[in-house]
Amino acid sequence: MSERIPAQIVESIDPRQPVRLTPSLAGGPIHTRSFSGRFRNLRRYGAGLLLLLFFGTAWLDWDGRQAVLWNLAEHRYYIFGATFWPQDFILLSALLIICAFGLFAITVFAGRVWCGYSCPQSVWTWIFMWVERHTEGERHQRIRLDAAPWSPTKLLRRSAKHFLWLAVSLATALTFVGYFTPIRPLALELLRLQLEGATLFWILFFTTATYLNAGWLREKVCVHMCPYARFQSVMFDRDTLTVAYDAARGERRGPRKKDSNHRAEGLGDCIDCQLCVQVCPTGIDIRDGLQVDCIGCAACIDACDSIMDKMGYARGLVRYASERVLHGGTSHLLRPRLLGYAGALLLMLGTFVWALDERPLVSLEVAKDRSLFRENAAGQIENVYRLKLINKTQQPQRYALSLLDEAHLRLDGPRQLSLAAGEILEVPVSVTLTAAQAPGGTTPLHFQVRNLAMADERAQADSIFIVPRLR
Repeated sequence: MSERIPAQIVESIDPRQPVRLTPSLAGGPIHTRSFSGRFRNLRRYGAGLLLLLFFGTAWLDWDGRQAVLWNLAEHRYYIFGATFWPQDFILLSALLIICAFGLFAITVFAGRVWCGYSCPQSVWTWIFMWVERHTEGERHQRIRLDAAPWSPTKLLRRSAKHFLWLAVSLATALTFVGYFTPIRPLALELLRLQLEGATLFWILFFTTATYLNAGWLREKVCVHMCPYARFQSVMFDRDTLTVAYDAARGERRGPRKKDSNHRAEGLGDCIDCQLCVQVCPTGIDIRDGLQVDCIGCAACIDACDSIMDKMGYARGLVRYASERVLHGGTSHLLRPRLLGYAGALLLMLGTFVWALDERPLVSLEVAKDRSLFRENAAGQIENVYRLKLINKTQQPQRYALSLLDEAHLRLDGPRQLSLAAGEILEVPVSVTLTAAQAPGGTTPLHFQVRNLAMADERAQADSIFIVPRLR
């Protein structure tokens, strides 16, 4: 009990020292400065690919129908050559879990890069910022426009910005709804102003949501509304890559001439130009350390690297680095947490691929008639059933219907059935007791349907056969 927890000395802030007011602390709109750099190009190309997939896939055709369509009216989901039914929704749940674990693994390895490069909120916010820059000018021009009184020029620029924002929002909403309703008829109905009430509601809803989230809320969604921002830090470890400022190299900050010996003046490499703050979409100062507001977009890295190039200093004052590396250690790529997530991800992915490959392409359901039994003209006991057969393939199929291992029972009804691609067929059948005598009660009954072209493709449905008890 003599051991004590070591104390850590934390220097208090001098109340007389002025506090740097970053845009995130100041409140109000955050006007980012335009910049260029390798991470910006990476983000631009990645976002372009994602936008191309989102807007382009909705218009692709496959075998005479929309390639990717979640048809709510028909209760089926088409993805290129595969058709999924409500019975397959467990696969969708599994896919969402796999995506979640993939995100966890990425977070452990490289922090919040999903937010900065691939999150729809960030991608659409960058689009809206691009529109804002081309309609209202660069950062200093937008700040000046905000402070200026209303004039025809200000009204024209603001109107153009919001018109383009709404156009992008409407295109986004139309495309998103087009994944649930065939997009070509939907677009024609929109042009003719003939949308149904429910469809019109969802288009207006997603238009408004896109306009508000990417145009007005922006970083507030990332900081205050997104739950991932709150719990992602618990997945970090000392080897997680984050956007970090190398304080040992950068401090003490201060301006200087380009060719001066700043080390002799007691200065670090940071010239305190504030450019890293001006380009940040969430308005933080990365030099204050890791913050929940940081989305890992690396805008500050590009900005700082450009200044380092101009000053003749080495790049990397702000860079992707782990806590261990910043303190002089060596980062460990293979570590228990990352290996655990990766192992679980591979296991679930393999199971998902196996389940997808073994997914039955024919479905059989049976519903017994409400009457318990009946006696036919020959005095035999009959039970009536309604079979529901689903052809889950995209080609016409022929199936054989039979009973399995049921002595003294006869199936009365069609023995072979032809179904078109994706057809749902309901067939009434009866089962007759052929034995002269049988014990009363219930007997298990097993129906089977088998694809005549693919012997291994079959489905089974169970029910019961009821025989009256003799008194």
